[in-house]
Formats: sequence, C-alpha cells, structure tokens
Amino acid sequence: MTVERFRARESAILYLILVCDVLFWVFLVGGLAARYAAGLRTLGGALLLCVPLIDVVLLAATVLSVRDGAEPTVWHGLSAAYLGITVVYGHRTVRWADAKFARRYGGSAAPPRPGLYGRAAVADAWRSWFRFLLAYAISVGMIYGLVVLVGGLDRGAPLLVWLNPLTKVLVYSLIWPVVTTIWPGKAPEPASDEAAGGG
Repeated sequence: MTVERFRARESAILYLILVCDVLFWVFLVGGLAARYAAGLRTLGGALLLCVPLIDVVLLAATVLSVRDGAEPTVWHGLSAAYLGITVVYGHRTVRWADAKFARRYGGSAAPPRPGLYGRAAVADAWRSWFRFLLAYAISVGMIYGLVVLVGGLDRGAPLLVWLNPLTKVLVYSLIWPVVTTIWPGKAPEPASDEAAGGG
C-alpha cells in the first residue's frame, strides 16, 4: 500500500466520525422541526429514527475497516471512544432537545427547575458521575474489542491512546460528587412573615 493510500484510509475514520456527528444534529433538529414546527409528525418520527442508526453505521464502518486489513490508528480508537459516549448520552440529548422544541412550538410549559440541596444534590452528582462511568466502560470495552479483532496489543497499540484522556476525565470528574458529598449545600431559609409582609 502506498503512503498516499495509507494516509487516505487512516483519515477516513476521522472524517466518518465528523460526518456522523454532523448528521446526528441534522437528523435530530430536522426531525424535531418537522414534528413540532411543521406539524409533520410522520416525517419527524422517521428522521428521529435515523439518529440511533448513525451509531450503527459508525460501528460497522470501524469494524469493517480493521477487518479489511486497515492499519489500526488512533482514529479507530477515537471511533470506539465516541460510540461509548453517544450510546450513553445520545438518548438524553434527544430528550432534552425534544423538550425544548415542545415548549417552543408545542406550547408545553417548562417544568420547574428543582433546587438541589442536601441529599438530592449528592444523589444527582453521583448519578452524573456513574453515567459517565458507564460511558467510559462502554468506550473501553469497544476499544479492547477492536484490539482483540486486530490480533492483539502489538497491532492494536494505537487504539489504546484514548484510554489516557478518558481515564483522566473519569478521575477528574470524580472531584465534583466528592466535594458535593462533603458540602452538599443547604436549602435557602424561607422568607419570614415579617419580610413577606414588607416589614
């Protein structure tokens, strides 16, 4: 394989990741706009169904690429890491965007934002961290799955590059739930009758 062909195949996965990320937002915004702004619920539903298919396409392309003899690169590892994140956070992003469009075009009332204090704040902080831990575990599992697929650590070493930043984010993000556990905050004091009555 010539150097030019190798570089082209090496960068193909990176371009595919970028395309998939763009398509995620295209299908998400397009589907919600069709559902709420244009009133085309069938079209909107069809576009939204394409959102999870993007992950399937990226996973299949990554696996087929290394199975067809492409040299494993850091971009194949990034594909695996990216998939782990989108599997865990993709659905939450869709729900968040759906609620935004429903309020903007469907007339839904915005839910009250709960104040998080005490145990509620601690529970929320740890839920967020464990959510990222799940994404981390999926990403690492996919990375090692690709390593096995390409024949072991000798060929798969470039795939492991992303373990370092993923692990750092996992460890550093642990600071927030630990700090929240130690200092969970207190609910604000209720206004006194005298203050409520204007003195």
